[in-house]
Amino acid sequence: MKLLYSTTSPFARKVRVVAVELGVQLEEVPVATLPTKPDPILAAQNPLSKIPTLVRDDGSVLYDSRVICEWLDAEAGNKLVAASGPARWDTLRRQALADGIADAAVLVRYETVFRPEDKRWDDWTRGQLGKIKAGLDALEADAKNVGQSFDLGHISAVCALGYLEFRNIVSDPLKNRPR
Repeated sequence: MKLLYSTTSPFARKVRVVAVELGVQLEEVPVATLPTKPDPILAAQNPLSKIPTLVRDDGSVLYDSRVICEWLDAEAGNKLVAASGPARWDTLRRQALADGIADAAVLVRYETVFRPEDKRWDDWTRGQLGKIKAGLDALEADAKNVGQSFDLGHISAVCALGYLEFRNIVSDPLKNRPR
């Protein structure tokens, strides 16, 4: 299987961590992901030209980190996402929360780095930063309910936090969040 990815993407990182945790071997193919210039290799596999994109051994393609992670986990026997019940929904909710934080962080990055300074929308950026803060607070509040299991929601949270720190989107995202 081939994973088309970028080393800086929190979503591609999530898929790569899941693959390692499940013992799945992936051929990793780095692709350029400039928002204004689609990579031809990526565009040939994914009409949205977004990463991560997984090309399975049979040639079929999966995209979006959530779909790829669900498929990898299902193939491995549901080790990171319960097949049913409350644990499944807790994991998927945590993943959605973490992915929302990462989405907002990527949008802040695009707005503050790629958009010309005279066209930046400060109120919109503040709104995205507010979502990140609220999401981090929700992860912190949820941490008291986390048991000893390690699941896709936790992986998603760690990858979102890593991206925040890597891109310095918010200063010290764990400050006052000890869990």
